[in-house]
Amino acid sequence: MDLVAQFELLTDAAQLAVVGGLFWVLAGLFALMERRRHKTRNLARLERVGWVPWTTLFVLAALAGGGMLALGLPVALKG
Repeated sequence: MDLVAQFELLTDAAQLAVVGGLFWVLAGLFALMERRRHKTRNLARLERVGWVPWTTLFVLAALAGGGMLALGLPVALKG
């Protein structure tokens, strides 16, 4: 059975919890990219301003994931 079919068989609360967890993983990736941009030692690269707002993307993904987990996880854990 493929992943999409297994995901469709989950309850709505479990689906919400899974998507919320994926948003948190994405937020972690965004935080890592922001840290990578600020820890550079190459001065030529430091002068170039990045065009991706990693901090904003991190906050949005963390808030969305946290909200989804807060709504879906208690019901999913209850059974």
